[in-house]
Amino acid sequence: MVKKFMPMYKKIETYIIEQIRNESWKPRSRIPSENELAEQFGVSRITVKNALTALVDKGVVYRLQGKGTFVSDHKPEEILSMTSDDKGVLKAPTVGFLLPRLDNRFTANLLSGIEDTLSENGYQLLFAKTNDSQDNEILKIHEMKQAGVKGLIIYPVEGEHYNNEILSLTLNRFPLVLLDRKLKGVDTNSISSDNYGAAIQAVQHLHELGHKQIGFISTLAEGTSSIEDRLHGYEKALEDHQILIDRSMQMTRLTMTASDEEVIVMIQQFLQANPQMTALLSSNFSPHVIQAALQLGISVPEELSVVFFDDVEFPDFCIIPPTAVVQQELELGREAARLIMEQIEDQKSEYHQIKLPTVLVPRRSTGKVRETEG
Repeated sequence: MVKKFMPMYKKIETYIIEQIRNESWKPRSRIPSENELAEQFGVSRITVKNALTALVDKGVVYRLQGKGTFVSDHKPEEILSMTSDDKGVLKAPTVGFLLPRLDNRFTANLLSGIEDTLSENGYQLLFAKTNDSQDNEILKIHEMKQAGVKGLIIYPVEGEHYNNEILSLTLNRFPLVLLDRKLKGVDTNSISSDNYGAAIQAVQHLHELGHKQIGFISTLAEGTSSIEDRLHGYEKALEDHQILIDRSMQMTRLTMTASDEEVIVMIQQFLQANPQMTALLSSNFSPHVIQAALQLGISVPEELSVVFFDDVEFPDFCIIPPTAVVQQELELGREAARLIMEQIEDQKSEYHQIKLPTVLVPRRSTGKVRETEG
């Protein structure tokens, strides 16, 4: 029989209940402090606080401001019935997570990092996809708030301005962390990769290979801070290398709602309109770029070098293993979870805008420019 995993907060609750039931801790006696329990179990104070809060809500213990936590004045045999809900499950604070889609390694690792960290600290996770729809995003925010979540982690829909619900959450100081985005002119918690620096890394790599005709492709940049940062980093790197910025070699009008066939046609039209282009930074639909090029008879990397901004699963099994700017997806998720827990515990805590560095991993989709380049 497989042993069921017990989160640390529940282990602490169970320990406290057992101490009371076997009368090691008497009614009205003070129990160990949060710091003492955190040290005893090797966990954060947040985990201990969640365990104690759940037991306070159930009437097992009570708190006195500035004095500590004490055992309630009940008979030991009454304690067990006070600690369970109708299903016999101890309740835990819940965090909601909204994600546009769950269809690649990046988003899967984000979810995994968030869930692991929340679980380790006694939180539950309520997850929902918005399917790249701002209307769905608004609906899911309402549903999660009605469900009683203590905070929200939101990966906003691409290519849209923020909906009023996200702005309202921020202005009302509802615990909120934005993933891969930031609100311009409004203070809030945000976690993202250093997309600006990532673009500079990518252009630097291509420049070292001799490329000067470097294009850029993405979904709509306006309103999506991560893509805006990549575009600005790309243009800054071109300037630093004294390469003229040619905006005809930028296509930022792909949409997440388009079919694969529509995306490939648009990319092919872009490639055909820019035969001088020898390299390309792809912020979205990167595998489609290589497929579109090969279908046109453009060899990769001999005629066109391509850098992906997001890595793919099992790159060595791709037709052409892609050079990619690799993000720290798991750590992005973990940091988002840590930030939301901090804000839930102290809603007056300072806001943080955290950017994690990226690493460029060269593979076979990039190579030296042909000597015939002008």
